[in-house]
Amino acid sequence: MIPGDIGLVINTHLHFDHCGQNAVFKHAACYVQRAELDRTRREAPQLYGWFDFMNARFELLDGDAEVLPGLSVIATPGHTVGHQCVVAASAGGAPDLMIGDAAYTPRLYQGAPDEDLPPGQAADPAAWRDSLQRIRSTGAARVHFCHHTDVIHA
Repeated sequence: MIPGDIGLVINTHLHFDHCGQNAVFKHAACYVQRAELDRTRREAPQLYGWFDFMNARFELLDGDAEVLPGLSVIATPGHTVGHQCVVAASAGGAPDLMIGDAAYTPRLYQGAPDEDLPPGQAADPAAWRDSLQRIRSTGAARVHFCHHTDVIHA
């Protein structure tokens, strides 16, 4: 597979380690929450300039949305105001969930809601806790993390 084979990009949020290579897929639409793009324009204009490359195509979302049949996003604010998770249908019935930075590790994902948060985990701790509850209630068969290699199998 080469970059030209990729038809769309879903950014869970717009921190550099999650969007810094969007320009490699310059032909593909980038799906992002409108609130997240607005946040980045305000809070990190230098980063915005990095991924708002010439002719970048943003598909702006306002909350939960189906991107393609069997592929959707759910709004999960907390880590950032416009964070989203990716839900992919599976043949087994229960979906797979890619949680971005909604929880850095399986331990944090499964932990108590009043547990101390690691630095940078939540810009808004109350929204983060609500989103974590929402993620846990999806009934996902597998939960995939961005910064940890373990996969939780429900």
